[in-house]
Amino acid sequence: QVQLVESGGGVVQAGGSLRLSCAASGRTFRSYTMGWFRQAPGKEREFVAATNWSGSTILYADSVKGRFTLSRVNAKTTVYLQMNSLKPEDTAVYYCAAGFGGSSPARYDSWGRGTQVTVSS
Repeated sequence: QVQLVESGGGVVQAGGSLRLSCAASGRTFRSYTMGWFRQAPGKEREFVAATNWSGSTILYADSVKGRFTLSRVNAKTTVYLQMNSLKPEDTAVYYCAAGFGGSSPARYDSWGRGTQVTVSS
């Protein structure tokens, strides 16, 4: 399996920006999808965005489309989630995941510990 570590979370004002990073190590596979999910207390884990290994195919949840950008610019072991125009409803713990693609958490078998994103109004 692959080990994942998220970083870059913090507290920002509504309308602000934040960039999350996900560093992968261990056994990685070219067929794996790298995804971002988020979860607020008492809520189900929610799909945010995902990319294939090469970064050629990217999928976004409707709630973040146009505001968030997922990228694997250089090293494919690091994935970035650029979050712009943040809203209070974006507040959640954000998780990086590796798996076989799609928007379902069940399709992912490796998870980071999460990083807290708080958007104040």
